[in-house]
Amino acid sequence: MRIHFFVMGLIGAGLLTAQTNEELNFTAAIGELKDLPGAAYAALMREANEHLARRPKLDTLAAVKERGAAVRRQMLANIGGLPEKTPLRARVVGAIERENFRIEKVIFESQPNFFVTGSLYLPKTGTGPYPAILFPLGHEAGAKAHEAWQHVLGSFATKGFVAFAWDPLGQGERSQFFDADTRSSRLVQSTREHSMLGAQCLLTGDNLARYMIHDGIRALDYLLSRPEVDPKRVGVTGNSGGGTATAYLAAIDDRLQVAAPSCYITSWSRLLAQLGPQDAEQNLPPWLHLGFDFPDFIYATAPKPFLVLSAIRDFFPIGGARATFAETQRTYDSLGIAEKLKMVEADDGHGYTLPRRLAAYAWMSRWLKNAPDDGAEPTFPQATEQELYCTATGQVATSLGGESVYSLNRKRAAAVKPAAAVNVIATARKLSGFQPIEGLPPVTGFGVLVKKGYRVEKLLYESEPGVRIPAVLAIPEGVSGKRAAVLYVDGKGKAAARLEQWISEGKVVLAIDARGFGELGMRANESQQWLGDASLTTTALLLNKTLVGLRATDIVRGLELLAARPEVDASRIEGIGVGSASVPMLFATAFDARLRTVTLDGMLRSYQDAVDSRLHRRVYEHVIPGVLKHFDLPDLVAAIGSQRLTVRSRVDAMGEAVK
Repeated sequence: MRIHFFVMGLIGAGLLTAQTNEELNFTAAIGELKDLPGAAYAALMREANEHLARRPKLDTLAAVKERGAAVRRQMLANIGGLPEKTPLRARVVGAIERENFRIEKVIFESQPNFFVTGSLYLPKTGTGPYPAILFPLGHEAGAKAHEAWQHVLGSFATKGFVAFAWDPLGQGERSQFFDADTRSSRLVQSTREHSMLGAQCLLTGDNLARYMIHDGIRALDYLLSRPEVDPKRVGVTGNSGGGTATAYLAAIDDRLQVAAPSCYITSWSRLLAQLGPQDAEQNLPPWLHLGFDFPDFIYATAPKPFLVLSAIRDFFPIGGARATFAETQRTYDSLGIAEKLKMVEADDGHGYTLPRRLAAYAWMSRWLKNAPDDGAEPTFPQATEQELYCTATGQVATSLGGESVYSLNRKRAAAVKPAAAVNVIATARKLSGFQPIEGLPPVTGFGVLVKKGYRVEKLLYESEPGVRIPAVLAIPEGVSGKRAAVLYVDGKGKAAARLEQWISEGKVVLAIDARGFGELGMRANESQQWLGDASLTTTALLLNKTLVGLRATDIVRGLELLAARPEVDASRIEGIGVGSASVPMLFATAFDARLRTVTLDGMLRSYQDAVDSRLHRRVYEHVIPGVLKHFDLPDLVAAIGSQRLTVRSRVDAMGEAVK
């Protein structure tokens, strides 16, 4: 079973409670405040649905081909283009014999010294050249040795197809974070490996899908290089993450004649509502901002045969699969090619289970053999994971070494040279997606705490429509006239504020929970410790926004509220950003000159740190796609200037203090 780390449970989720001043929090789990944590995500969902509602209706072959070409162009642009094709240097390093087929163990290089391990299944019956199946794998343990995948591959070979599967990044023999001492990935699951690498790729202007798609294209190159294969009869099918790869490869590579993704096709509106965005390679920012949806993968493949394989009880919502099929079916019907599109549903859960496997055999046999399948799945002995190893140690990292996504991405980053004359602040505004909102934010009061020498007003202000920010406003008693003020934002939330320090200086203090902080944060889990609020971050990126820009909006809107208070001298407002809040406070300072002096504690030293460090912690929340092509955090600090900005302490990509 594939393990997903982006599953949110956003609406009504539990709140973070490890605060120093719990009384500064609202009781946000009850009453009208219970949906506060999910409101920011809900606002992004509404925006996504607005973009998706404007998608064109296609009823001519010319329109479908135009849309398909646009999909391909956008996919390639979103991933940073594909690497250059270089010699595969493929070699067969062993073989396993079965009664009706032979398994060859293959190693090739999808890029120089970037090794890919795979299993090639060759029929022993009939005569070639045979039709062939490219089989990208899902995220299940064992990669090419997984039981379900061996069922599919061996069955196709028994039925007279050549079939080829390869270990995806982070799986099987291709762990990107392999620890030789523990003999396992330092991040345990491949999905977490993908997310770790995905953030690094985004910073350089690429996408992890760039590497995974290229691996698939080079796997196809190898498959077509075999004399046993008929290059005019090649299909692609895979489940889950392999379904993603199937949809991508079928859309991009015209050499694939038939596609059958399993347990992947749904719709973005239902995916966002029920599950949330998934692994790094499954998100192609700014995909939703441009109005692309799951049907577009089918349009990019049309008019070739396309089979949607779905599970009624899958976590990929079946309602989304049905909606996508209904839309594309109308298009295929209008083009007179209805027989080339089909959907098969099985009343089961996620996985390439028998009903979907049988449907895939029949579909591929129909379109690649022009013959019916026998409707049976053969049985045969399965190989162990060790038997299918292509390397001596079972890991490329310890047997062959070579490149990793981390090392290749570092080289990509090193080749980037930002223009010397770039306007850093203007560029930061554009890339972060920050959009100022005019006028005072609507404010609702939720009671007052009376303390010795000051009072604390509990407030909710609207940062943007539908997004309300919890805040506390501390006002000293017995001091007349307008006074200096502090805007405090801490990654741990407003309850971490030590109000007495500033109150004793006669200052007004506004402490806020920007999106994802404090009471707007989600229940902590191990994945969140690495990635932060990955669902909110990813959805923002898909909409051409960033969580940094959204949090900067929250801060600037809080500044509006603070500057308008009668007790506050708007010319004497200082900002304080702590921990995860320091980066958005940095951007807010760049965007609004009313923050006259700002102090940052525990700020990420640089985006380059996240690229140079093999592991990083909670950097994903700060990601701005392609930022290193234009500037880095020290450049923005310099552009603001030391008269306004003091960076009191910095941390590296793992959150450890640095000088």
